[in-house]
Order: sequence, then C-alpha cells, then structure tokens
Amino acid sequence: MSVKVIVGTQWGDEGKGKITDILAEKMDYVVRYQGGNNAGHTVVVGDKTFKLHLVPSGILYDTVVSMIGNGVVIDPGVLIEEMETLKAQGVFIDHNRLRISSIAHVILPVHKAIDSQQEALRREQKIGTTGRGIGPCYTDKVARLGVRMMDLLSKDRLAKRLQKHPNMRPDDVESVIETYAGYGDVLRPFVTDTSLEINRAIARGKRIIMEGAQGTMLDVDHGTYPFVTSSNPISGAACIGAGVGPHKIDQVIGVTKAYCTRVGEGPFPTEEFGEINDYLRTKGCEFGTTTARPRRCGWLDLVVLRYAVRINGITEICLTKLDVLDELKTIRVCTAYQTPEGTVDEFPLDLETFSEAKPIYDELPGWCEDISQVTHFEKLPLNAKNYIKYISNILGVRISLVSVGSKRLQTIHLLTH
Repeated sequence: MSVKVIVGTQWGDEGKGKITDILAEKMDYVVRYQGGNNAGHTVVVGDKTFKLHLVPSGILYDTVVSMIGNGVVIDPGVLIEEMETLKAQGVFIDHNRLRISSIAHVILPVHKAIDSQQEALRREQKIGTTGRGIGPCYTDKVARLGVRMMDLLSKDRLAKRLQKHPNMRPDDVESVIETYAGYGDVLRPFVTDTSLEINRAIARGKRIIMEGAQGTMLDVDHGTYPFVTSSNPISGAACIGAGVGPHKIDQVIGVTKAYCTRVGEGPFPTEEFGEINDYLRTKGCEFGTTTARPRRCGWLDLVVLRYAVRINGITEICLTKLDVLDELKTIRVCTAYQTPEGTVDEFPLDLETFSEAKPIYDELPGWCEDISQVTHFEKLPLNAKNYIKYISNILGVRISLVSVGSKRLQTIHLLTH
C-alpha cells in the first residue's frame, strides 16, 4: 500500500502542483480532497503550461486516474470549461481518467453573490476572498442546505433542493435548474462513488496521492483565523475529503517554498517591503494562478514550518523555488518571534499576538550562482547545500526533493544528505 498526502506548509502557493505532477508519474490515482476553484496549480511540461483549478494534477499522465473527492466544492461550469481547455491543449479526458464524487457539493450563483456581498460589508476587515462562492457553499453544506453533484443528475431532485434554499430568489430558480441540469448531463459519466473506488484501489495495492489546495496557515481550524479559507487543507482532512480511514495513509509530504508568500489579508510576520519584496515577486513570478493577484513576499518562517510539521504529521519535505534566492548575498530565516509576552519559538494561536509578532532572524550567506540547471545535490554551491541542511536540521524532517525551476526536469531528488 502506498497512500501519500501532499500538503502546503505555508499560506498556499508553495508549488504543490509541480510536486504532485512529479510524483504522479509513478502513481495510479491522484485525489483532490478539499477546496474549490479559488485555488490553482500551475504545471509546466516542456513548452506547455497547464493551469489547473479543480482537475487534479494527475490528469497530465495517461496512466493516472484523477479524482475530485467529496470534500471539494465544485463550480460545474468552471469545471467543464477547465476540461475543455485541457482537451484543447491535447489532454485526453474521459470517465475512465477523471472521476467526480457524487456527494461533492455544488457552487451556485447565489453563493458567488453572497460571497461578494459579505466581502464588501467587511470594509476594512476584508479577508481577501476570491469571490468565487467557496465560503458560502461550505456554509450551506454544514447548514444542510447544499446541492450535491448527484442532485444535478435529476431535474426533479434538483428542483426540490433549490426550491427549499432560503437565499434563492423564486424568479431565479427555473433558470438555475435548466443551467445546472445541463451541467449534470455533461458531467454524468464522470460522477460516481469515489470513496468506494479509492478504498478498492487501496485494497488492490494501488499507489495513490491525495492533494490539497491552499496551505496549513489557511486552514479554517488551525490557520490564521479569520484570515483563512473555508475548508481544511491539512493532512487529516484527506481522510474526510476522500472518504478513507486514517490508518490507510502512510506518508505525509509537506511542500515548502524556500521563502514565504501570502495572498489576501492577514498577519504575515516575515513580510518584506520595497526591494526584497519586489525581487522575490519578480524572480519568483509570484502572481496567483486563479486570480493573478500579486502575492505578498517575505523570508522563510521556521516557526510556521515547525507548526505545520506538527499539525500535519509531516514525514518529509519538498523544498521549492530555491533558485529564486540565487542572486541574494544574504538570506534571512525566521527562527522565533518577539511578542508582547516575550520570545516564542512556537506558533501563537492568538491572532493579536501573532499580528504583533516581530521575527527574530538567523542570517545565512547566499550563493550568488545560477542553480536552475542543477539536478544533483552534490553539484549545488556549498551555501545552497548548507541552506537545505539548515532547514532540515531545525525542523527535524528530511528534505527529499528540491525544485530549482518550474519544469519537471528542474528537480533535485535527495535520498540522503
């Protein structure tokens, strides 16, 4: 049995798409277990760039079955458009290669409207939501008002669900029924009991990756609440969002950027402004896959990473975008915070304390050398190797892979170091 969970250890955008894509080559299934089309993965294969929002990264391999689990909230119109875009790029998609949970919840037009209205009402307390209806859809799910994928397959059942929705205008119900029943007709061949299929695959010894969207610090329970997403990106949510027991997961891989970024509002202790921020954003192409919003950039935060290792039970780390640091003479790494209560080296759960936290840095020498074509650890400059070892030693977790560029081949696999 080989069931791996891939999680982001920061505020998302760590490069999980590339890591999933690399590991998927030897997998049989890739399962997306939470989030919606408010997140995205960019995968570069040769001279082609694929931007994925709902379809799992495994779709780029003919031998992999990609699954959208029950923990995902689905905008069916966006999903169909994404599938068509992938087909236009030469990616073959049929019901044998893409499976969609019949009990995944559906984003409706009313959810998008509520999302935008709520964000506008927050004024200076904005969260930075993408306005795609993800939060209100999850709200309906826990309020037991939701529409699920199976409901789109029957116009009568869909009508009953929508007519009971308290926020649906009666004048809109008929048009939504027609549109969403049409989506159901298109997606019908793909809709199935994904939990059953995943568990059968595990019983047959198949190799499976479960991928989350966003990152640990955006987790609705364990992140920087209320500046978080509306679901649980952490590894434990893979069991719920895919419908498998926890004893069936045998590896948790954390993806960590060599520096740190954040999109949207909320505290970010190691955020830099001016020259360093501009350098990291430009060199790292730090703009959202889904929204194209510029990301806030700063130094690596090991307080956050220690927390992520603990919360997720991370067994190994993939370090991405190390090449972005190539031109820096000195690299700073946050190891603790100075807070009103004193010095702390563990993540403070209180948002006010975290908002006032001042990073305490170690300074490491840079390597000032292009490493984007290096594919073996031994070939890296000494200071780059030391940076990797430094992170691994402090976290107490081995780094198994280092990414030095967006392409598949720009990767260093580490067995030991």
